[in-house]
Amino acid sequence: MASPGYGKRSAPGQRPRTDHDFVHLLPRDAAVAAYIDGLCDGADISVKTLAKVLPYGQCALRTTLNRLQEAGHLRRGSECVATEEALLWVTRTFFSRTSRGDEWWNAFIRGDVPQQQAPQRPTRSRAFILLAALGRHTPTLTLSHGDCVTLEPQVTEWFERGATEPEVLHALTEGLPPRIHHAAALIRRRLLDKLPPVREASPTPRVVLRTLECRECRAPGSAQAMPGGLCGNCRGNAPQTPTTPNGPAGAVPDHGVRARMSAVRAGLVPRAERGHR
Repeated sequence: MASPGYGKRSAPGQRPRTDHDFVHLLPRDAAVAAYIDGLCDGADISVKTLAKVLPYGQCALRTTLNRLQEAGHLRRGSECVATEEALLWVTRTFFSRTSRGDEWWNAFIRGDVPQQQAPQRPTRSRAFILLAALGRHTPTLTLSHGDCVTLEPQVTEWFERGATEPEVLHALTEGLPPRIHHAAALIRRRLLDKLPPVREASPTPRVVLRTLECRECRAPGSAQAMPGGLCGNCRGNAPQTPTTPNGPAGAVPDHGVRARMSAVRAGLVPRAERGHR
């Protein structure tokens, strides 16, 4: 895993993984992309780390990562993360299994792209999963399938009121009697007696601060200024420096250079006379 703030970050809204995700890439690029795609978020995907686990050198991997940027699978940049104390800029390497164009990456940098895929309907609810795993935490509270189904609506109500899993577990497992004859009845009673009040969640404005880096010179810039992950200078579009006919302020005109140099020479002290002054 990479240091905090670095490493892989999966882009949102990707299609499900298949065996044909990277067939449009060169063999080496496809192999590296498939390896990165299988890593979890936060994994170190720097050139040095990849070279230790893949059969390619650092130069080859650097070229491959640049080509993955060209193909729309990868972007490097920075993101502003808010903490309780301050705003911190951290390095991000965004990876997308699905190839994206510059317009999509521009929208992602602005924060217009949904951060999560459309949720798929789970086979079991969050409440059922907590109840089913309760016996692992406290063996005396092991429940049957039928008990979990019966108690599921009560736990769901806790979650709807803003309770978290640790809070529910604490309410169900703390201060248990020495002997429990009917686990389901005890849990039902506690869920009813300790039901918390509804919590009003205060909406917080969502601010997305991101910037990209050029894949060649690492210069920061906006997404619009870096199509394909390259800045204007590295694409060969050198910025034109505005000039005036007379040059910058205080510059000597071309026709006056010789006269100015003659005046400078005339004011110099001959070397033979310097010691006598």
